[in-house]
Amino acid sequence: MRDTAELTSASLVELAVLRLTREILGGGTEPGERLVEEQLTKRFGISRAPLREALRLLAQQGLVEHMPRRGVRVAILSDADIRELYEVRDVLERHAVTATPPDADLTGITTTMKALQEADAHGDQFEVATAHRDFHVAVVALAGNRQLSLVYSSVLVKIQLYMALNLRREAAVARPHDGVHRHERLFDAVSARDPEAVLAALNDHGARSYLAGP
Repeated sequence: MRDTAELTSASLVELAVLRLTREILGGGTEPGERLVEEQLTKRFGISRAPLREALRLLAQQGLVEHMPRRGVRVAILSDADIRELYEVRDVLERHAVTATPPDADLTGITTTMKALQEADAHGDQFEVATAHRDFHVAVVALAGNRQLSLVYSSVLVKIQLYMALNLRREAAVARPHDGVHRHERLFDAVSARDPEAVLAALNDHGARSYLAGP
């Protein structure tokens, strides 16, 4: 019975993590918005214990933050933090491009490009944000440097909320499918195994064009 209870509790935590992540990255909440435990337990049909564990895990991912005596809110980064993290991301990406061997296996980036195209076609903002992040991870993974990929992924964890917010703001003002077309150009440059073309595509990527502080 104890194993069954523990499994059920773990499943409820996973469910809460998934639903909150989808809401936060999919546009259901904004940076700084309070997350009220009582409301969430009623909506998700779970008790406080698995919800609090889910919030703890989301805090580790940089999506929420606990405020002393004030509860939990969707995470906020300062403009300076966002700018600096994007700069670090840019440096890591460019290093990965120059370090990618000419015979690198393109299976991963091909798979993530298809996922991004499908998510864009469906219009699901959570899927778009997830596929966008996976695509950039795949680009860096081409360098074959595990430590580089780990550092890069840790940076993306910190800014994933703002990457998703940026994509939503872009979708609201740009021409339809502009975002996926931009990634297709980057994909084509990578597929051509032309580092200079990849770097040029990254320069035109416009990762922060629509980003503004919360």
